[in-house]
Amino acid sequence: MMKNVTVIGAGAMGNGIAHVFAMNQFQVNLVDVSQASLDKGLQTISGNLDRMLKKGSIQEQDKSDALSNIHTFTVLAAGVANADLVIEAATENTDIKMRIFKELDQFAPVSAILASNTSSISITQIAAATQRASQVIGMHFMNPVPVMKLVEVIRGYATSDAVTSTIMEMAKQLGKVPVEVNDYPGFVSNRILLPMINEAVYALFEGVAGVSEIDTVMKLGMAHPMGPLQLADFIGLDVCLSILRVLQDGFGNPKYAPCPLLVNMVAAGKLGVKSGEGFYNYTHGSKDLVLAARFQ
Repeated sequence: MMKNVTVIGAGAMGNGIAHVFAMNQFQVNLVDVSQASLDKGLQTISGNLDRMLKKGSIQEQDKSDALSNIHTFTVLAAGVANADLVIEAATENTDIKMRIFKELDQFAPVSAILASNTSSISITQIAAATQRASQVIGMHFMNPVPVMKLVEVIRGYATSDAVTSTIMEMAKQLGKVPVEVNDYPGFVSNRILLPMINEAVYALFEGVAGVSEIDTVMKLGMAHPMGPLQLADFIGLDVCLSILRVLQDGFGNPKYAPCPLLVNMVAAGKLGVKSGEGFYNYTHGSKDLVLAARFQ
């Protein structure tokens, strides 16, 4: 029975994954390159647990137990030494992920399953950096991880049936709903979502309608909880661009070409919530949506 889980990366996805495992009595090693990043991740987890406390969904002891289940490391080899499962949640960059998996293959126990939280990069390609391709799989959690139920479980070309079954069952233990998909660019979620977001950016770029108008049509007309341009801001425009390029490269189809406006915004550092400005402005200190100056 797997009880020791290592999460690589303490950012938004990594700390959310650590939170969920720790709340379900797993021992979690959280690994990042700096103690400052780890401290920030732990602060986020503590804040999210406080919100659960205020809602009455957990007790004070649950918070204490969850935090005591998380151990931090800045050295990867030490952080994965006892791992039954490693989940990589680093930057969505192929070279970075390949380097991490090469190290994981070297330092993690030979029996350990190696998973990636990638939202678009080929699991088969990632597995090729290891000598245990049958034990490499995708676990694509949705953001925010403690709230969203879906886990996209991606089988690489060589992923074994036993590993797939183990990860599907583990996701259920976490209270998630796992969906098994095969390893093609963007999997299911982002193969459908990102072209929609890209088309919304094109509609803005071509002057079909403004930011708030496009988002309102999709919220009120299609019952989306958030418009596609606001969602792009939350995902990160740089991440959206990266996924679209994976789709374009993977399929060789021009329909996945990123809108020039999206390319320019990323080049200008307008990345959405993380930078304070994207299609909307997030530096005004209010929860009300305010259009970025360029789109007013």
